[in-house]
Amino acid sequence: MYTDLLTRIKNAEIARKPSIKVPYSKLDFAIASILARHHFVKQVEKKGRAPKRVMEITLAGSKRQIDGLKFVSKSSRRIYVGYKDLFPVRRGFGIAVLSTPKGIIDSKEAIKNKVGGEFLFEIW
Repeated sequence: MYTDLLTRIKNAEIARKPSIKVPYSKLDFAIASILARHHFVKQVEKKGRAPKRVMEITLAGSKRQIDGLKFVSKSSRRIYVGYKDLFPVRRGFGIAVLSTPKGIIDSKEAIKNKVGGEFLFEIW
């Protein structure tokens, strides 16, 4: 689940680890790719074969990239938003990630494509 992935990344950054390995899933890979595109992590790679596939995530280095994290939608309470309800996170220094019919995308892409969905989390 993506909550475990984000918590592992944040804890590894605090511990100053150069990289981490986490179990692979399509959802987690999509979220890690968004984090890499926005420079929260350096690189994301799939490794291994189907039953034991893992993701190796290379962190950004000595400087911490993730200052905060807020899980909006939870398994007990799903939050859905339209593209008109999305606003900049931390005055543009963070991103919001949504699960939409067009896949896992950040808030800027959702506004550009005029699509809403389940509001997963904010990261800054």
